[in-house]
Amino acid sequence: MRVIVILLIFFASCTSKNKENKTDIHNKKVRNAATLLNEYINETNVLVIAHRADWRNACENSILAIENAIEMGVDMIEIDLKKTSDNKLILMHDHTLNRTTTGKGFVKDYTLEEIKKLYLKDGAGHKTLFRVPTLKEALLATKGKVLINLDQSFEYFRYVLPILKETNTMKQIIIKGYNLPLVKVKEKLGTHYDSIQYMPIIKLGKKGYKSLFKEVLEYPFEGVEFTFASDTIPEVSRLHEFKKKGTRVWVNSLWAEHNSGHHDDRALTDPDNSYGWLISKGINMIQTDRPKLLLTYLRKNGLHD
Repeated sequence: MRVIVILLIFFASCTSKNKENKTDIHNKKVRNAATLLNEYINETNVLVIAHRADWRNACENSILAIENAIEMGVDMIEIDLKKTSDNKLILMHDHTLNRTTTGKGFVKDYTLEEIKKLYLKDGAGHKTLFRVPTLKEALLATKGKVLINLDQSFEYFRYVLPILKETNTMKQIIIKGYNLPLVKVKEKLGTHYDSIQYMPIIKLGKKGYKSLFKEVLEYPFEGVEFTFASDTIPEVSRLHEFKKKGTRVWVNSLWAEHNSGHHDDRALTDPDNSYGWLISKGINMIQTDRPKLLLTYLRKNGLHD
């Protein structure tokens, strides 16, 4: 009789767990580019942007770094663009090949075929087995999975646009730039202005920033990026105003000059005075060099799925 009771309890437990697992799966929010774009425009969760993808565990701006960041569960991946001598777009932060590849010299002086013969270096400067990806290769690797911020891309827009159309990834893309006032942005993007998520960047404390701050606050951008070397700049305390208007506020937690010392390295020992402080100011998009650390913090505090 005791054996029968134990077996009944065991099967009941398994059935209960199966029901819980099915419920969890049913309730779990679908994560893809479409839902993340909706989250970016309409929702309140704090979004995590992986700077140059997962560069601490793979070569920066590499396909592996991108795949790692997607697997990690970030909302957006930031990648940088440069143009080759034959007008092809590759993923590269620097204007030169020296730091991140086995090549030397300016990207603009090499053809894509020549750059494809080079190898990427890791964070310590050692040669790896990985190659420099093109923008098309990166977009195909991310298609339908995650949002993409194409940094340093505004000046290349006429070369970017055909690739977005070819890969059908237009709705995944956010392009940032210092191109304000707004009339300059519209002139550059032309008829595609309404189909591109453009995010202005404003350096608080820089000459002329007050008028730009006012313009962006009055215009319904979906998002705006701020940098500030000091948290005593009056506008830092006004970032909540954007949140109230439905405009997301992006700040980089990369290093101190972006955020007055509330950065990733501080988060290693005092995350409340880093990520927590940023969030308390109304910031709900954080670009980070430590995406796993930030995701863990947000999930612990109920701020990310």
